[in-house]
Amino acid sequence: MGPGQKERHPPGLYVLFFTEMWERFGFYSMLAMFVLYLQNQQEGFGWDEKEATLLYSIYQASVYFMPLFGGLIADWKLGYRNSVLIGGLIFMVGYFVMAVHSIVAVFIALACLVIGNGFFKPNVSAMVGHLYPEGSALKDRAYNIFYMGINIGALFAPISAGLMRKYFGFHAGFIVAGVGMIMSVTILWLFRAYVRGADRTEVSGSAGAPAVARPIDAVPEGKRIGALIVIFVIVIVFWMVFNQNGSTLNYWARDNTDWRATGVESREDNEVFAIIANTINPFWVVTLSFPLVLLWNFLNRRGLEPSTPTKLAVGMVLLGLSFFILYGAARVGEQGLTEQTRYQFRVSLGWLVGTYFFATVAELCLSPMGLSLVSKVAPPRRRGLMMGGWFVATAVGGSLSAIGVYWTEWWHSTFFAVLGGMAVGMGVVLILLLRPLKKAMPGV
Repeated sequence: MGPGQKERHPPGLYVLFFTEMWERFGFYSMLAMFVLYLQNQQEGFGWDEKEATLLYSIYQASVYFMPLFGGLIADWKLGYRNSVLIGGLIFMVGYFVMAVHSIVAVFIALACLVIGNGFFKPNVSAMVGHLYPEGSALKDRAYNIFYMGINIGALFAPISAGLMRKYFGFHAGFIVAGVGMIMSVTILWLFRAYVRGADRTEVSGSAGAPAVARPIDAVPEGKRIGALIVIFVIVIVFWMVFNQNGSTLNYWARDNTDWRATGVESREDNEVFAIIANTINPFWVVTLSFPLVLLWNFLNRRGLEPSTPTKLAVGMVLLGLSFFILYGAARVGEQGLTEQTRYQFRVSLGWLVGTYFFATVAELCLSPMGLSLVSKVAPPRRRGLMMGGWFVATAVGGSLSAIGVYWTEWWHSTFFAVLGGMAVGMGVVLILLLRPLKKAMPGV
């Protein structure tokens, strides 16, 4: 890039944007239905909340743990693009098998989804970073744009899943998830030439762009990796709390949210609306992503943009505060109730919408920024592996989301207060560690 020439996002970013958008469409279509499908008496298996929540947490842990191995294999042998294609094909099989009404089919499908995500998720994320030269100022923005692709897919997934569930049943919804995966793989294959420079061998960035000298290049690799591991450990709590969106927040939407203004009367209709309520989070992501990018640009021009670790800390605290909104909602609903009737209340949808607003701002401060952080801090030859490490933290958080088994044992207000307090507490810990982390990650 010549002097005075403005750096631009490469076309490959938009190829990966749509590849990830369709993959997440399939992923969140399945996730929006999963625990409700397991509990459904007619089409599912009649499980109770504890059983469904436990399997959900095991799946969440497994699906985000496998990227550690997928990233390692990509670094070692396959490369990123081939790994993403292989993962996409295995994903497809999983969704179509899920459409078979059999508990054996459910476990076979989950195994395929876990393996498919292992190959797909860390490597498509690593490819985004490799489209840019080392030290590029556009990486944070690129991951924000990429993250919007994730959430456009996640926005339409629950709508599709809810409508398919209402008119054709759960199994048709799983087939549609598989069709989304076909679209994802097809886009990556047809436009593969645009992402060739983002593969494992292109460690310096896109199309041989010159690397830029950075302060972090003087930091020993071991210290950089150690700092990333500290971040990974802290964000486990974030994912434990955030991943309630696929289990206990689904139960809240079905059982404790007042849908009467929509004409809903039956539990079956509540179930459909609970699935569609999964659109609230991605709606806020799509709505808020560009304003947040503009805010970071505005602050950057004035030399005031927070460091990436600081953004992560803000995200932790905001997530905790979002759960205290639901704590307030539960306290309102629980007034006058007894131990026997403590779950028999409904409150306004506005509480859930408000909670997701703050949880989404938290997510935008943490999740795409975490991907960008790994891309900037991890040694290039270990980038796929360390991207897998980020998803291992997500996996551990997913396994700890099994705290949702207390949903039917604690008062709902207690449940939300515990999770909100844990997120705020870990946010404070991260704030206290910012100074040593910045020394290990100068310039990020």
